[in-house]
Amino acid sequence: MIIIGLGANLSSEVGGPQQTLEFAIDRIDQHVEIKVIKRSGWYRSAAVPVSDQPDFVNGAIAVKTPMSPHELLNFLLSVEQIFGRIREERWSARCIDLDLIDYNGLVKTSINPGSELELPHPRLHERLFVLLPLAQIKPDWQHPISHIGVADLIAKASKKNEIHLIDD
Repeated sequence: MIIIGLGANLSSEVGGPQQTLEFAIDRIDQHVEIKVIKRSGWYRSAAVPVSDQPDFVNGAIAVKTPMSPHELLNFLLSVEQIFGRIREERWSARCIDLDLIDYNGLVKTSINPGSELELPHPRLHERLFVLLPLAQIKPDWQHPISHIGVADLIAKASKKNEIHLIDD
């Protein structure tokens, strides 16, 4: 299963963070080679690392695609650009963030020139805003390197930042 993490804490031209992420899911699903097969609810969480940024809205989707991990990542980066994402400073506030979390359990640590890709996402096991949506989509998911299940990763993750499921 291919998992994409979504997050935003600034508005874009289409609306607030949650609206932007909804539009992004539609844009991803409209790609001829990508099919969204499952999606999580939306979660609200503080910025990581802790800062005075607005809270983030986070979620995840599962997709099917014949695209390679690099092709998919490049497409996700192009979707970010459509919604006005400018990558300036690491961990800065953003109108959209699309991360390739897991690609069918593939473990890839090499970095392709011009396109950093590490699978699974290197910090997913530390972040409740990734783990909770992931658990909604695939409760039996296991980390491809540590083989620790998502429920155990959630139990081990730092609970310093509050995270709440947003009521629809």
